[in-house]
Amino acid sequence: MLELLRIRNLALIEDAELEFSPGLNTLTGETGAGKSFILRAVDFLMGERMDKKLVRPGADKATVEALFVLPEGETVIRRELSAETGRSRVYVNDILSSQPTIRDMGARLVIHTSQHGQQKLLSPAFQSEILDSFLPDQSLPAERNDRLAALNDVLERKKRLSEKFDDLQKQREFLEYQKKEIETVDPQPDEENELEERKKILKDREQAGECLQNALNVLHGEIGLLDAMTLLSREMEIIARLFPGFDEDREAIGELRMRLHDLDSRLRRGPTDFDDDDPMSLDDIEARLFELAKLKRKLRRGLDEIVDMKSEIDDSLSFLDACALDMKNLGHEESEAAAALKETLAKLNHARKKAAGELAIRIVDELTDLGFSEHVKVHFDFDARELYPGCDDMRGRLMWVPNPGQPAQPLDKIASGGELSRFLLALVTMRGQDGGEADAAPSLIFDEVDAGIGGLTLNSVGNKLRALADRQQMLLITHWPQLARMADRHFLIKKEVVDNATYTRCERLEGGEIKCELARMAGGGEQGAALAEKLCR
Repeated sequence: MLELLRIRNLALIEDAELEFSPGLNTLTGETGAGKSFILRAVDFLMGERMDKKLVRPGADKATVEALFVLPEGETVIRRELSAETGRSRVYVNDILSSQPTIRDMGARLVIHTSQHGQQKLLSPAFQSEILDSFLPDQSLPAERNDRLAALNDVLERKKRLSEKFDDLQKQREFLEYQKKEIETVDPQPDEENELEERKKILKDREQAGECLQNALNVLHGEIGLLDAMTLLSREMEIIARLFPGFDEDREAIGELRMRLHDLDSRLRRGPTDFDDDDPMSLDDIEARLFELAKLKRKLRRGLDEIVDMKSEIDDSLSFLDACALDMKNLGHEESEAAAALKETLAKLNHARKKAAGELAIRIVDELTDLGFSEHVKVHFDFDARELYPGCDDMRGRLMWVPNPGQPAQPLDKIASGGELSRFLLALVTMRGQDGGEADAAPSLIFDEVDAGIGGLTLNSVGNKLRALADRQQMLLITHWPQLARMADRHFLIKKEVVDNATYTRCERLEGGEIKCELARMAGGGEQGAALAEKLCR
């Protein structure tokens, strides 16, 4: 139940608060006062879009806030509309939420049967949904949707498989050429880097060999450095003995001589850091690198990509070879899914046709109570919509004969606005009769459901609205005093001009205020006052 609605800075509404009661709440007022805008605010709260131009001039945002009392507890929903950006934010119990969440919640909070609802009623698809909503077994439409989704999933997988097969089949010759080129060279992961590293090692080894020989030539050449150092050391021994001041030089020469002998030994042994076991020569490595470079040029890819590409080509060719089996398996899945859908549709279509006859009788009874001719007839025509070969979904479409002697025609061809309003009222009434607990039922909003009717029909509509309001909360915009007088709570919506600014005010009426409003609605003057007096007895 919608217990409280507060609107701030929206269009002509500066700040309005309406506290609704269970049962029937009516909103009345002059045309253009803003009654329908109150209900638009509720629609905005439930996820409908609203233009930022509707934010009241001078305000930075408009806010609509509502308190709903549900069996599980109270829920507060607030939505704000920015005057600058036109974006809105929605909060549920002061926690930021999303519009899809609110739309999902809206179905169990509010049913708004406005002119938009009348237009939906004219849609054959919506009429079919109405019929499905009155099926005794509500699992059948859901089962149909699930099985159709399962079949579509198989068809989509089959389509993707077929497209991939066709694409790869066109490329098969080229793929096999690429595979042959790759297998001929047989590149290995990171092979190019390893070869470059081995090439560098071999070049370093070659250079080192030359340097070793040059160093040995220095030590053992014509003026052999070792022989010269031996002679120099011998002479320094004599010099130091004769001249003690050269003793330190003698020691240095001796030490250098010993180090040169050690160097000679190590140079003869050669370096121990090089691995001499590489089976490939420098020429072999150069040849392999050239082969890899040629393959890269042919395939226009890096070596690592080519290594991965071989695996991808193998997978693609294997896929082509296995595709026939996969298509056969999917064909079995498709047949099974189609058979399951056909079985469900058979049950659903049978249930629809059975429910259509019962529903048509109930609609006629409701329409007769709402002032339609006792000769009115309603039935459903069924159009077959092929979902899959051999799987026909029979969609019901409302047909009616408002007057004797006329052929049955679709509802959208002959129904007036007033007739559509009463059709909606009849359907909502029946849904209310088939519904669960009143506390869990959504609030009903009727926006001028009384349009285009009067006299005895108006009384019938009033009785129907009153009976419906006894089961669940209703908000009703009306211009008829006969309907307004039945309200459990009456609100007057009026427009005022203060200091050259226009405001929409919302006032709850009580006692004599209600009688005055009924008199105004009845045309004013003595005649209006007399009708108001009569209605208030």
